[in-house]
Amino acid sequence: MTDGETIRSFLERDHARLDQLLARAGRDLENIDMKAFGEFRRGLLKHIGMEEKILLPAMQRLRCGEPLAIAAKLRLDHGAIAALLVPMPRGAVLRALKTVLATHNRIEEGPDGVYAECDRIADTESEALVRCLRAAPEVPAAAHVDGPKVESAARRALARAGFDAALLDS
Repeated sequence: MTDGETIRSFLERDHARLDQLLARAGRDLENIDMKAFGEFRRGLLKHIGMEEKILLPAMQRLRCGEPLAIAAKLRLDHGAIAALLVPMPRGAVLRALKTVLATHNRIEEGPDGVYAECDRIADTESEALVRCLRAAPEVPAAAHVDGPKVESAARRALARAGFDAALLDS
């Protein structure tokens, strides 16, 4: 391993960093810290990119073309999360993000989570995968967009991922 780093330890540490940024952004839901939210948003988009473009494809390759059983659920969650990053942040959006991420992160973290499973599957390739994850590029974040279509799309993405679309109710 790279300095004893595993897929699990690397990605769980990134979760903790992102959780701290989201908490900082939402300390006062009436006055969201846009600098912290911007850093959170860019970091979360990069994190999703690491999973979608590096980790999940590597697991499918190592499993002779068979995706992880949970991969489809993770992708639905990622879609919901990304949809929540489109509108200008407000209290309901931050609360929805916290709810979705809490559920999503429980699937990925811990000794029985997706990340630990990835370490087991990767075995001797874990070190190379951690290097790839570290080298993942930043993901450009487009400007926020608000409006009924954005709101509707976010609600549909939440529902597809198994979350209550009412999370976005103020």
